Amino acid sequence: MSRTYTDEGTGDALLLVHGHPFDRTMWAPQIAEFSRTHRVVAPDLRGYGSAPVAPGTGTTLLSDFAEDVRALADALGIERFTLGGLSMGGQIVMECYRLFHERINGLVLADTFPAAETSEGRAARNAMADRLVREGMKGYADEVLDKMVAPYAEESVRAHVHRMMTSTQPEGAAAALRGRAQRPDYRALLTTIDVPTLVVVGRDDTYTPVADAEAMHAAIGTASNPSVSNPSVSAPSVSTLTVVESAAHMPNLEQPAVFNAALHGLLDRVAARAKA
Repeated sequence: MSRTYTDEGTGDALLLVHGHPFDRTMWAPQIAEFSRTHRVVAPDLRGYGSAPVAPGTGTTLLSDFAEDVRALADALGIERFTLGGLSMGGQIVMECYRLFHERINGLVLADTFPAAETSEGRAARNAMADRLVREGMKGYADEVLDKMVAPYAEESVRAHVHRMMTSTQPEGAAAALRGRAQRPDYRALLTTIDVPTLVVVGRDDTYTPVADAEAMHAAIGTASNPSVSNPSVSAPSVSTLTVVESAAHMPNLEQPAVFNAALHGLLDRVAARAKA
């Protein structure tokens, strides 16, 4: 069995959590850039990429994924780290912060959404889970490609995203969909965040629109920073917001230079805070 994570570089740790239905190769531009200055770890989540589906698993909760992240950090001897995730990965990051915030130096919340699922959304996710098990991944991948990445994205990026989706194990993707249907509401959690945080979103993302990212940015740190008197204005020392032009749901692949510049800024803030 191939190793189910990438671990490159030395220095302060940066852990990156992929979204659904992708794998750790979605972070290739970030691994190449940041492994020059940091230890970058990017796992395949269970049921994705080269990571197996646990036998008999019908539902994988966000807390299951979060515990996998913690277990990997433990196995690699990484006590503290900056943690980033995109889409479902961002929701896993929020769950990690809920479970073990004391180990997290900084957060990246990319193209993600903190609210609990609606009743309609739960039904849709469970129906899609059944469909993926029944039909496989290709039809779904064909349907959503133009929402995952913009139709104008480079063809190599579109091909990479489509390949990740069609390579995903249907049972793993279905288990994750059922788990996300049960996710908790993280909006109150956002107000308690007290580490440097980057919220980033593609301008043309229809899954998690810019307005959602703006609301997250506005909420982050408001409970933990008494200097913020207006809850509609996020504490500047806690959260920054980057809207990536000419990108949809995967700006880290569609516009890697812009995404990486924003992530450099976050890591600079994490380093400055550590020195202080």
